[in-house]
Amino acid sequence: MRKKWLLLMTGLMVILMLAACGSKSQDDVVKELKGKQSDLASYKVNAKMTLKMGSDSQVYNVEIWHKDPTFYRVNLKNAEKDQSQMILRNDQGVFVLTPALNKSFRFQSDWPQNSSQAYLYESLIKDIVADKEAKFSSTKDHYIFETKTRYQNNSMLPFQEIKLNKSDLSPAVVKVMDPDRNALVTVVFTKVQFKADFDKDDFDMKKNMTRAQLNLPAMANGGDQSFTVMYPTYELKGTKLVGEKPVTIEDGKRVVLTYDGKKSFTLVQEKVTAKAASATPTNMEGDIVDLGVTIGAVSDHSLSWSNDGVDYMIASKNLTRAEMIEIAKSVQGEAVK
Repeated sequence: MRKKWLLLMTGLMVILMLAACGSKSQDDVVKELKGKQSDLASYKVNAKMTLKMGSDSQVYNVEIWHKDPTFYRVNLKNAEKDQSQMILRNDQGVFVLTPALNKSFRFQSDWPQNSSQAYLYESLIKDIVADKEAKFSSTKDHYIFETKTRYQNNSMLPFQEIKLNKSDLSPAVVKVMDPDRNALVTVVFTKVQFKADFDKDDFDMKKNMTRAQLNLPAMANGGDQSFTVMYPTYELKGTKLVGEKPVTIEDGKRVVLTYDGKKSFTLVQEKVTAKAASATPTNMEGDIVDLGVTIGAVSDHSLSWSNDGVDYMIASKNLTRAEMIEIAKSVQGEAVK
């Protein structure tokens, strides 16, 4: 009997020791992530990003390439429409490409260092390391962090939940949440390849534009320029729509919406034919801003972006950058006044 008791106690001790060896503290994981980041030479990632907008959701397939130290290629494609947009960073600057409209813009920007990026691995690590009050937990297969975000308008999306695979600390799921911790952006990583190889021209602007256009349906040179006018659903107290003016232009149609009040602004929507190929991208003032469904350019008094073949611009002397961003995001919602 005594022998059986000793064997039982020995077995329990071994189990407890193995369990203790297998568990890591928050500090242990953070330390490993720092090492992972310093050794991060390159990667290729595929992910699916879901954006929740009111009662609707939109799904995007995201392909991310990164080559140390500052080369990036992020291709976002609507899962239901033949629409794509690409962010490219190389030695010449930061570019935003819209292949369907044959448009390319160049920014002098420190993107992606200036904000959280839910689909960039090193940005997630940076958020985890920077937040000394981050919450930590673990499951059988994952380490889970809840951290603050570094978005320009982080009052609207202040928190994120980052789930990492225990096996190699690769990203599994990221949820970006509002103040009530409702997930408005969810990124599910389907494939992560570290130490990826790249060809010489994989981050070249012209090559990427050409490749992207080869995968698009034939672009019309004319055709119907009609489009549904979209109205922002984001409300500003005391500001209301006072004017809507359609304007016929040479190569398309333009609608100008005028909002009056303490926070007055103008919203221009324009649909034009695809432009002829240009060897030189348009230089843009301001910073890149992630609007969820698309990438925009924001300055102190304006914000411009393209979506579903339509160009948009908000102009105002009274709105903050954060307010312009929220208005722009809400334009993609229901088309109501």
